[in-house]
Amino acid sequence: MQATAYTYDPQTRAGSVLLDDGTPVPFDAAAFDAGGLRLLRPGQRVRIELGEAQGGTEGGGAGRRVTLVTLQTF
Repeated sequence: MQATAYTYDPQTRAGSVLLDDGTPVPFDAAAFDAGGLRLLRPGQRVRIELGEAQGGTEGGGAGRRVTLVTLQTF
């Protein structure tokens, strides 16, 4: 699935992406690290994988959370 990087904090390696419908979905350091990235700039197009958030609502976006974020390649 594709999304757009929305926020990113290099200290915590966490942030959020915007799905194509405008829904923000957060990601944590584990999701960022899984993608092998060093840096992420808001506005970059990214590829993500989604999973269910523990508790069902914690991850925003109808209980979804990002489990991997990496750069979109064509």
